[in-house]
Amino acid sequence: MSGDKLVLEAPELNKDPILKILQDVIPEKFGADATLQALEISSGTGQHVAYFAKAFPKISWQPSDIDEKYIESIKTYIADEKLASVKPPVRIDITKPVNEWPEMYPDGSFDLIVNINLLHISPWVCTEGLFSSASKLLKPGGIMVTYGPYAIHGEIMPESNVAFNASLKSQNEEWGLRDIDDLEKEAKKNGMTFDAMFHMPANNKTLVWLRNE
Repeated sequence: MSGDKLVLEAPELNKDPILKILQDVIPEKFGADATLQALEISSGTGQHVAYFAKAFPKISWQPSDIDEKYIESIKTYIADEKLASVKPPVRIDITKPVNEWPEMYPDGSFDLIVNINLLHISPWVCTEGLFSSASKLLKPGGIMVTYGPYAIHGEIMPESNVAFNASLKSQNEEWGLRDIDDLEKEAKKNGMTFDAMFHMPANNKTLVWLRNE
């Protein structure tokens, strides 16, 4: 293994369950043979994008992160696994407006945005930035897929997620499980609709958000 390639346990455990959802949702939304442009926000190590790219050869993937160690890890995955459909990773600070990103993306550049395990370990401003960016970068009818643990209608379940939320807040009071109701309000502010929720292993959820026509 190359020195820059990072392997974390959580992506190894959740990449296959998330892929199974994508394999249902993407053909349903775009058709089985569509050629698509996808942006992954907060790609982390690159384990997810490398795994998804092999399953969706007709999707062109743009990974991103803010942390240089993850940028280097993603580059190594691309090189080691010869992922021709994955573009070089870019550094994106999701709290910045799209027009301040290092790479310039016109409105409607992407069919799909994927974001895994960011919202609960970042300040709320990152959630605002994610939905604001998605509203500009997604084509009408495009989708954003988010994954992680969430509160639902003001309630966190089960007790393990309650403890996890308390642990997050003890590390940073701006972190914590986001309530789906609050996310739906943020989506509506940005011309998006809460489209679907899938129950996942380890008390996580996959959420699908639709960019309105």
